[in-house]
This record gives sequence, structure tokens and C-alpha cells, in this order.
Amino acid sequence: LKGPREEIVYLPCIYRNTGIEKPDYLATVDVNPKSPHYCQVIHRLPMPNLKDELHHSGWNSCSSCFGDATKKRNRLILPSLISSRIYVVDVGTDMRAPRIHKVVEPVELFWKGNVANPHTSHCLGSGDILISCLGDPSGNGKGGFILLDGETFEVKGNWEKGGKVPSLGYDFWYQPRHNVLMSTEWGAPKVLANGFNPADVARGHYGRHINVWDWSTHTYLQAVDLGQGSIPLEIRFLHNPDAAEGFVGCALSGAVHRFYKTEKGDWAAEKVIEVPSKKVQGWLLPDMPGLITDILISLDDRFLYFSNWLHGDIRQYDISNTRQPKLVGQVFLGGSIAKGGAVTVVEDKELRCQPEPFVIKGKRVPGGPQMIQLSLDGKRLYVTSSLYSGWDKQFYPDLLKEGSVMLQIDVDTERGGLKVNENFLVDFGKEPDGPVLAHEIRYPGGDCTSDIWV
Repeated sequence: LKGPREEIVYLPCIYRNTGIEKPDYLATVDVNPKSPHYCQVIHRLPMPNLKDELHHSGWNSCSSCFGDATKKRNRLILPSLISSRIYVVDVGTDMRAPRIHKVVEPVELFWKGNVANPHTSHCLGSGDILISCLGDPSGNGKGGFILLDGETFEVKGNWEKGGKVPSLGYDFWYQPRHNVLMSTEWGAPKVLANGFNPADVARGHYGRHINVWDWSTHTYLQAVDLGQGSIPLEIRFLHNPDAAEGFVGCALSGAVHRFYKTEKGDWAAEKVIEVPSKKVQGWLLPDMPGLITDILISLDDRFLYFSNWLHGDIRQYDISNTRQPKLVGQVFLGGSIAKGGAVTVVEDKELRCQPEPFVIKGKRVPGGPQMIQLSLDGKRLYVTSSLYSGWDKQFYPDLLKEGSVMLQIDVDTERGGLKVNENFLVDFGKEPDGPVLAHEIRYPGGDCTSDIWV
């Protein structure tokens, strides 16, 4: 909380599905208001391959390695969602100009772990790196994990032990004090790769469970069912390592569930927030969900934030009482229901009228708020607008033509409240090789979503 203010951030930038035959790259953006390069991309590290679909990232060491003076946070782990490559990026030699340290080829994951489509990366106290996967090498769903050696970045094999593995995978968080790892479920890679077909939900190709693992034995213990068609994505424990609870955002059901340890010692979940769908005309379906895509908890465990990618808003909740979150901030940053667009809202349980289009520095922003990252002191929330190129193409085709943006929201950390910083805009539509889709945001010193305290 008292760490230094962020001066640069890293974002993976994706060209897959845009029609531009260029490799994805890691952008370094200057976010220091005193810098002459404020709000500018100051470095681009292109990957050596096309169509990787860089997505989320993690560190070679983090708070889990506290107490080990030999550990340095000098490598950024960049898994590729579609190609199944894992890039290890050297950010220690020159923080402002990262370089590639090692490439783990897909065949390593296929042969040594029978997994593919790596997603979330967390460092472990042991020094190794744990990465969750969405599928097997054939594109079927499979919620397995792969372990990388924290020094050589060689693939060691699977983390999980025993014959039971969930049928789907996505994100995860672990909490050693409660001997647990919790993972979530998106969908089968070959089903979601090129877009979303609502019929696939009923066919069971999309997720509905939080999966509970025994941290010490690496075995799959329990599935907590959040309901048909929920699609639980990002999962976050409270940062307090003693806390046996956290939150998960469900994309399709528009619900946030609190998960918790019961008196019996197993795990359960209860719905604590629900974003009602809106009845609409001129869209894929007659009911439009908010599509909760990213969620985070402030470092002091006081506030919960999440983005509704389709409705177009970001919300801030006071979670002093974790069972009864209280909405204290909301801001609209685009989305599918803005006035003047193709969609007409015919019934809305929350809003009296459709929100105005979001314009900043003269630019009408395409897409909706998606990935979020909070400053260490909790006062600045950074936002990007791309979800995943295959779904961007389907739901926000203008995003592929115009590129995504990064925005910054000022946060009232006393009473709650969100306000757009009108002076901050990083427009990825103006990149040298053409408009690009910028995704997840990482700070070099660690942040709300990369660090786990043990």
C-alpha cells in the first residue's frame, strides 16, 4: 500500500484477428505524470511468431518468495492463449526496454503435461512458476496445470496429481494457510477460439464451477457449482493470507459470488452481487448480460472492482462486510448500450436511459471496459478495452479497426467513487504497425492481482 507510485506499465498487444500480419508485442507505457513521455508507448518488444494471442502475464517471483534474498522480480512470464507458447521476458536488465530471455515452445507443454492454451501464471514460494491451462493439445477442455522451473524455465511437468482433473480451466489463486488452490472455468478452447455461440453453453462447453484443490497433495477435491451458464472467470482471495474467503466474477450470469470455507472444512459459495441483464433489440440475443470479465480487490481488502464489458461500466463496491457488498462507485466507458448505437434497450432494471457514448480527448472510445489494474495506494484504476481478439471481432468489430485504449479512473478511497481522468488516454489505434488490441496491465513492482502473500 505504501509502495512507490507506478511509473511504467506493461501490456501485451495483440494482432491476431485484426487482419494485420504482425506478431503480438509487449508494450511499455509511461504513466508518470511528470514525464515528457506521459501516456506514450516508450518501447515495443515484438514476439518472434505470428498469432500467439498474448493474454495474461505473471512474475518469476513475488510476495510468495518473501524472505528469500536470492529472488528477484526480473522475469515476466507471458503465456500465449492460442499458440500455447510461453515467453519469458527479461525486465531486469532494462526495465524500460524488456527483451526476450527464453521461449518455451508448445510441444513442451503437449509432451510433458498433455496440456495447452496456458492462461494464468503465479510464482510459488518454492521458486517455481505455476500456470493454469484451458485445454489439451487437441483443443478439448481440460483444467490442468504446468510447472516451470523458476531458474531455467524448463517445463517440469504437471502440478496436479491423481487421476481427477476438471473438464475446464481458466484462472486460479492459492492460499497455503488454508491448504487450498481454487481454479475457475471458461470454456473448451476449440469452441471459444473464434467467437461465442450461445448454444455452446447449453451443450456444456462453458464453465460453471469453482474447482477446489488440496494445496499440499495437488489433488482435486471438490467442485462448487455456480449454476448453468455462469462462466466463472477471474477469482481473487482477499489479500489477507489468514482470510478463508474471496470473490469470483461470473461473465454470463452477471453475478459475483463470495466463496468461503465452511465449518466442516470444505468450500461453498453464495451470490452477493447480481448485475441484471437488459432486454434489448438489435443485438445477438434478446437479453444482454453485463459480462463481468475482470475483477480485483484493493490491497487493503476494502474495495472490490469489476468491469461489465458489454454494458460498459466499471463498478466499485465497499466489501467491509464481505457478505453484503455495497455499490459506492460506477462509471460508464463505452459498451454496447450507449445512445446512438445499433442496440435499443427496451427494459432496464437499473438505468432510466441509455448512457451517453464515451468520448475522451475528442475520441469516441470503441469497445467496453475490460481488464483493470489498481495502483498500490488504491487511488488510480487503469482500464483497457479488449477482451480477446476472437470475441472482440464478434462483439466490437470497430475495436479491431480502431484499436483499444488504456484509460485511468481516479478513485475516492475514503467514501468510494469513480471519476475518469480526462487527461489520460493511451490510444492503441495509433501504433506504428496499425491498430492493436492491448490487454492486461502489469506494474514492474507487482500489483493487486499478481501477488499472493503466504
